[in-house]
Amino acid sequence: MTNKSSSIGHYASKFVDLTADETVAFTAAFKEIKVKKRQFLVQPDFVAKHRYFVLRGALRAYVVGEEGQDHTIQLAIEEWWISDYNSYMFQQPASMFVMAVEDSTLLQISFEDEQRLKASGYKFETFFRILAERSAAFMQRRVITGLTQSAEQRYDRFVERYPAMANRFPQYVIASYLGMTTEFLSRIRHQKQRAKD
Repeated sequence: MTNKSSSIGHYASKFVDLTADETVAFTAAFKEIKVKKRQFLVQPDFVAKHRYFVLRGALRAYVVGEEGQDHTIQLAIEEWWISDYNSYMFQQPASMFVMAVEDSTLLQISFEDEQRLKASGYKFETFFRILAERSAAFMQRRVITGLTQSAEQRYDRFVERYPAMANRFPQYVIASYLGMTTEFLSRIRHQKQRAKD
């Protein structure tokens, strides 16, 4: 079994019970690609043709506001998915950038291949439905956290829940993801460090 097959097959088995033949059909729909740090996978005004599963590396999806400030919408490291989902699902022009923050190895699946998989068996349909449900629930938690918690609470929650991400992404990316300036995040970190010392 290749690295690709074992990784994506093992991941899928957490959610659906695939037979050996179904695992082969599922993994065959994915193509392994390597991207360099700062390489774009999705850009605004172009349709997102793929969704990506991270084998190794770190990526972020972000939008740029009118004043040039970027706002990070999504982060992804190993065993996370990333794309501009509105663009991907509806095959319409993207509004986000998706960029590699590190040299990364990804598995990509095209919109057409995903549709073919779903049509070929209920287990594949179930797998992608579970992904969508988990993503919707995650985004709802993010919105509620952003509306109800202070900047410091948002940072504490992020570090507690996603320590690997806190160590992998630059401070400006984490600040952008948490909805604060880099300077404000730096102040929070310094205060916490002083409290420890």
